[in-house]
Amino acid sequence: MRSHIVPLALAVTALAVTATACGPENSGPASAEGAAPTSAAAASTAPSTATATATPTAAAAKSADPKPSTSGSGDKSGSGQACRANDLTFSAKLETQAGGYILVSAKAKPGITCVLSGEHPVIAFGSGGIEAANAEQAVGRPITLSGSAIAYAGINPKSTKDNQAVEFKDVIIGIGNADPNPVSIPVGAVRVDKPIVTNWHTNAKDSVPGV
Repeated sequence: MRSHIVPLALAVTALAVTATACGPENSGPASAEGAAPTSAAAASTAPSTATATATPTAAAAKSADPKPSTSGSGDKSGSGQACRANDLTFSAKLETQAGGYILVSAKAKPGITCVLSGEHPVIAFGSGGIEAANAEQAVGRPITLSGSAIAYAGINPKSTKDNQAVEFKDVIIGIGNADPNPVSIPVGAVRVDKPIVTNWHTNAKDSVPGV
């Protein structure tokens, strides 16, 4: 009997060893669970990759937004300084007094405050530049132009008594010899020969040349 029991015990021991050795083959589910964190980690990095890709695009789009320009600050040329022709609005009309003359008026453009010297405007006729001489000996007082204030100057287009003259329909006005932007305004047909011009005045009656 003892000889039969020993082989049986050995067989049982062998089966147990075999079952233990086969254990890893049955660990498939456990291996799947162990792989899950790796997949989750990969999934968790996906949003970071997408965010990193989208962020530069969004920043570029934001930086491309147009900005209002502030270069046009609204400051007015000539404000508080010497007037130039492009700071002013001119008008001219023919008067019959003193044998006929041209009365020029000047106003500051809206928002402009500038100072006219007491000297005469620079007056010329035609492309050849027939320039008017000063009709007054002394220099007047400076005139500040702003709002509704008006300055006047009178032009005698023909100071000679003979019949020699050239006809023009426009007069060119500058403020000082260095004015870079003189303006041309219509005056109607006038005969010009050795013209003269008064200083600027605040009263039109003081702007009659030769009086």
